[in-house]
Amino acid sequence: MSPRPRPSIAVIGAGSWGTALAILLARNGHRALLWGHEPEHVAALAAERCNNHFLPGITFPDAVEPTADIEAAVTGADAVLVVVPSHAFGSVLKRIAPLMPAHGRLLWATKGLELGSGRLLHQIAEEALGPERPYAVVSGPTFAGEVARGLPTACTVASGDAEFAADIAGWLHNETFRAYTSADVVGLQLGGAVKNVLAIAAGISDGLGFGANARAALITRGLAEIQRLGLSMGGNQETFMGLAGMGDLVLTCTDNQSRNRRFGLALAAGKSQQQAQDEIGQVVEGVQTAQVVVGLAREQGVEMPITEQVHRVLYEGVDPRAAVHELFQRTLKPEFG
Repeated sequence: MSPRPRPSIAVIGAGSWGTALAILLARNGHRALLWGHEPEHVAALAAERCNNHFLPGITFPDAVEPTADIEAAVTGADAVLVVVPSHAFGSVLKRIAPLMPAHGRLLWATKGLELGSGRLLHQIAEEALGPERPYAVVSGPTFAGEVARGLPTACTVASGDAEFAADIAGWLHNETFRAYTSADVVGLQLGGAVKNVLAIAAGISDGLGFGANARAALITRGLAEIQRLGLSMGGNQETFMGLAGMGDLVLTCTDNQSRNRRFGLALAAGKSQQQAQDEIGQVVEGVQTAQVVVGLAREQGVEMPITEQVHRVLYEGVDPRAAVHELFQRTLKPEFG
């Protein structure tokens, strides 16, 4: 019996992470239709065979096909991988919903929550495409540049459809990239979203010179916050101790490839949010997510003091040093329980 043909995958979003995933899929023998919303940017990708804006020096495999035609990308694909900022996720799904073929499957590597409603992205997907269409989430400790350069990386794929999750893991797997599977769609998304807020806190702490002890405490107590919220919303404990929880949190809080960490460093240096955002030049997901997570924590009745203080710095004009001081003035309590 001849092997099944490799699927074509439309990657929606030509930023650093979307481009890195398109490169990975193409290296693994898949046709990767890489869509971007700016025609000039897409034309440069096609002409230079490289994303010089986000991933300079990394040449595209032949199977990466840049396009500005979203209809051609979606209708010509067996699966659609959405890799856009969370604020654009809903509008992109509405755009692609009427274009997806009946057999088409959806996955996303976007990390975030819907501003205003606090909905998880799978809830937006179900509303836009219907609950019957298979969907999956890709998350974990993954810097785009390292994946694009072929450095060793691991991630997790979560889906209620175990066969689909296994298919995606197979599409991504090679000698330097390993993908694990999970059924915990809720936990995977919350781990990937909340860690961005905590990375801003880590950047602030390090930028203020508080040292390695403070950073370790912040990461550990930040993980406790992710677990509290995640468990209250139906996530699994194991997920938060895995790649999409502890793994992603440690990565994002400790390495300056993280936009959210760099944003915190800039705030600690006295720069305004706009100056920090302009300096980074890409979406800093933790800024919007802080607002959403604080709302969810209050709805769920769970304590998230680090997240609360990040929110106060971002939205109430609190000085970062005052926010840290307030954390240390909290009432003494047992570490667990």
